[in-house]
Amino acid sequence: MTARRIGFWLCWGYLGLVLVFLYMPLVPPFVFSFTDKVGGGPTLAWYAALGDNRVLMGAIRASLLVAVITAVITPPLALLAAMGVRELRAPRAILLLVLMPLFIPGVSMGLATAFFFQQLGIAPSIWTIVVVHVMWSLPFAFLIILTVMATFDPVYLEAAYVHGAGRWRAFVDVELPLIRPGVMGAAIFSMILSFNETVRTALVQGPWNTVQTYIWSSYLQIGLSPTLHAVMSILIALTLGLVTLMLALALRRGRRV
Repeated sequence: MTARRIGFWLCWGYLGLVLVFLYMPLVPPFVFSFTDKVGGGPTLAWYAALGDNRVLMGAIRASLLVAVITAVITPPLALLAAMGVRELRAPRAILLLVLMPLFIPGVSMGLATAFFFQQLGIAPSIWTIVVVHVMWSLPFAFLIILTVMATFDPVYLEAAYVHGAGRWRAFVDVELPLIRPGVMGAAIFSMILSFNETVRTALVQGPWNTVQTYIWSSYLQIGLSPTLHAVMSILIALTLGLVTLMLALALRRGRRV
């Protein structure tokens, strides 16, 4: 066996170990969510029991509502910030200001936001949760859209200007269709982050529960249970599905380019 062949298999072996390290912890929740606690055989009882838990169903509805609102609000804000980087004279300052929340600890950001709401007399609600979720997802959505916009050739806009289009019409008719997969990817990623956010949510949620805060509080009270394993499995499957959709959009755009 040649040295090149050995190096090839070593690289694949190393990649396999990395993937096992990343994804092996996700396997036990799936296994235990389909396992009967008494006989040890396969069962769907834990999934069937989820519908009888009113608190969990309320948390799921709240999570879906917050995630959809976050996915609608975040991409336009991220798009405006990305356009500011391109159009204004201080791109580095805008980049730093938009990305700064990524470097602030989640507990500190959540407490500061909760205190800010308290000073304004704003009671905890779905909308306070939406605000912290948008604050958390906006830098990521901004990076996605900024990356997509970096591949856009401005010569298309110049051609539109030559043919009499204004800046708004050139953006809507020429640029937006080409960067739409990136905007949709930013929306999907914002939804994923909203589903998975816990720390900031717990500090501004008040009486409202999301799925993640429900899982966390249930774990602190009773520990892991088959019902929690079922909820975790659904969330993991949902997240992987959304990531797959985002990658499919990216590949589709790559073929067009």
